[in-house]
Amino acid sequence: MAVGNTFGATALSSYGGFWISFALILTPSLGVGAAYSADAATKVDPHMLNSALGFFLTGWFIFTTILLLLTLRSTVMFFMLFFTLDLAFLMLACGAYAVDNGAADAAKTLNKAGGGFGMLAAFLAWYNAFAGMADSSNSFFLIPVFHFPWSEKGRETRLAKPESHTV
Repeated sequence: MAVGNTFGATALSSYGGFWISFALILTPSLGVGAAYSADAATKVDPHMLNSALGFFLTGWFIFTTILLLLTLRSTVMFFMLFFTLDLAFLMLACGAYAVDNGAADAAKTLNKAGGGFGMLAAFLAWYNAFAGMADSSNSFFLIPVFHFPWSEKGRETRLAKPESHTV
């Protein structure tokens, strides 16, 4: 936030909070999962933990969709990062709902797809980080990020082309 990047500060602190909260939910000594375990005294459905995780991940899917829409004025690679992250949250939430509804095979497939999209998002995050840091002062090559035609840099590039190269 020191450089005035509200988007970056919001995204990084929010996803940091996601990982902390997700770890706390899955830490056995805190008893969150045990609170959803079935026993005769509490009459709790054991699938309710999956339903709760589904709602938790759905909230993050919605938040990521909002951030995805805000990347449309940035670069294609930055958009793709949030697009794959959004799909990861969607698949994982649907996988949790599938377990809750007794569709174990579908849940396994959805969780694998969510993991695949998560791995792709991680790769794109490293790609964007490298592209953001590498410049002519510290690198022998620059990483392409492909600006959208309607973005500020895309407009500048379009307007800088000679008249003979435009349609």
